[in-house]
Amino acid sequence: MIRVLVAEDQNLIRGALVALMSLESDITVVAETARGDTILAEIEQHRPDVAVVDIDLPGMDGIVAAQRLKDAGSPVRILVLTSVGTPGNFDRAMQAGVAGFLVKDAPSDRLCRAIRDVCAGRRVIDIELADSSSASAGPAERPRTGPLTQRERGILSALHDGMPVAALRSVLGLSSATLQAHVVAAVSKTGAPDPHEAARVAYHKGWL
Repeated sequence: MIRVLVAEDQNLIRGALVALMSLESDITVVAETARGDTILAEIEQHRPDVAVVDIDLPGMDGIVAAQRLKDAGSPVRILVLTSVGTPGNFDRAMQAGVAGFLVKDAPSDRLCRAIRDVCAGRRVIDIELADSSSASAGPAERPRTGPLTQRERGILSALHDGMPVAALRSVLGLSSATLQAHVVAAVSKTGAPDPHEAARVAYHKGWL
């Protein structure tokens, strides 16, 4: 059973999320909160596997809470679910080490799949938002990703987190041909002999 905390300040939306998850046989909501500044205490008390967190919360920004959990070495996997799907928020979330980032207009069944994926150690990201984040970055911001595009960076990050190459296509929503093209490009740019070694090289170069 996957234990989930839901942090959402709008009561109607939070109730809908809890109701949606209650329909799943392998997911249970163990805690709810409407405030960002109670997330850490709720996680400490209820020990969820996954925290589904909004960004714009009273008391503390959801991404700030994610960063504090990362700094504290918390094992909980953070899945950001927000209507504020801007490139800036996406970049902040990635820097805070979140396991997933979805916008609220995603199909409802995608949320439960995302919870399962992040609980299994995989990363779930909104690819279109990742691409827009890369496109909007100024020249001074791009060098931190090295020669990688944002999509290549996302693929190598997922591989570095332990996701098998075979699982990437369904998780990232890419066709086999498109995924293969991005993997080949990323491997070529790192000079590595295979995708997993490319992920290791990119990580150690600070590109992820």
